[in-house]
Amino acid sequence: MKQGGFKAVCLVLLACMAVSSVYAEDDKAVNLESKVLESFNGDSGYIWKVSASKFATTTEEESFPKLAYVSSWPAAVYGYNNEGDDIRSLGIWGRFDRQGYNWIDMYPVAEDAGEDAEPAEIHIPGRVQMFDIWVWGSNYNHYLELYVRDYLGVVHIINFGNLHFTGWKNLRVNIPSNIPQARRNLPLRQGLSLVKMRLWTKPGDRVDDFQVYFHQLKILTDMFESIFDGDELSDPERVQDLWSAGINQVN
Repeated sequence: MKQGGFKAVCLVLLACMAVSSVYAEDDKAVNLESKVLESFNGDSGYIWKVSASKFATTTEEESFPKLAYVSSWPAAVYGYNNEGDDIRSLGIWGRFDRQGYNWIDMYPVAEDAGEDAEPAEIHIPGRVQMFDIWVWGSNYNHYLELYVRDYLGVVHIINFGNLHFTGWKNLRVNIPSNIPQARRNLPLRQGLSLVKMRLWTKPGDRVDDFQVYFHQLKILTDMFESIFDGDELSDPERVQDLWSAGINQVN
């Protein structure tokens, strides 16, 4: 290969590497922040509701599962003497007529959406790296799943693991790398949304009467975003404002 042609190929390769490095840089966790995604304290702008599989117990007097915001919390977070503070946790009271793979779904609804409102999804900021939640278990062989939706509309199931323990325990799970949270086109960052949580029972476990409590679903997320000339034009909200205030050209 002639020297001039070799130099041209080198320049093309360098240019490609530069473009790739800009994209790759946004995929690196360089500004990790811990955020409370949902406190389960009843003050987040969402309320939580429940639904269950077909063998959930229903009588003339009551139906299950039941949901309540209860005045209880993990002492590892707040200590024991917080009676004066308005700290609550999300309590689930379950009861099924048959053993097996029964499930209870817990999903958010906008607080001001009315009685028959459709489920809402909670936006997850940044590129989430880890989910973290406090769970109170009573040594049943249950397990917990988290459902998240990516920017393509695909729902992914993240397994928090088994709840075979007693009392409050902090559960953590890393986000699988195959869940897309970025793309090559602007805006690069594409956040996930929380769809619901699902609690499963397993065959052989008692299901006639149990409670589970949840407190403070947190995330560890990368809030880094590249800064470049004209970066405001990659912000969907800013673009909407600019076009709303723009002057339409009549051809």
